[in-house]
Amino acid sequence: MIEKKVEISMLYDFYSQLLTEKQRDMIDLYYNQDLSLGEIAEDLHVSRQAVYDTIKRTEKILYDYEKKLKLFHLFHSKMINIEKIQEKVFALENKINEGASIEELKKEINAMKLVFDELLNN
Repeated sequence: MIEKKVEISMLYDFYSQLLTEKQRDMIDLYYNQDLSLGEIAEDLHVSRQAVYDTIKRTEKILYDYEKKLKLFHLFHSKMINIEKIQEKVFALENKINEGASIEELKKEINAMKLVFDELLNN
């Protein structure tokens, strides 16, 4: 499981434009710039409790956006498939360097095609 701090930062990257300026500022200061609640409260001239409440409410909003839109999930699954393709390319290169038969090379290429299909259809 992705650490919460990283997860919120990634969700922020995908959905920040759907947040209010105040929500964006607080999430950015807390998660990306690693300021404490007290430091944020002082910088923004609000109470520590207001910062805490806004951050918690915004976290829920970010999770709700992901639940509905699934942009991060889609991005993550595409990255996994791209890594699979990269592995297949390296495997194909190794087979070529080892003098593999045409049949073995065709098998590797067909495996790559399947991953490409999965990537394009998700």
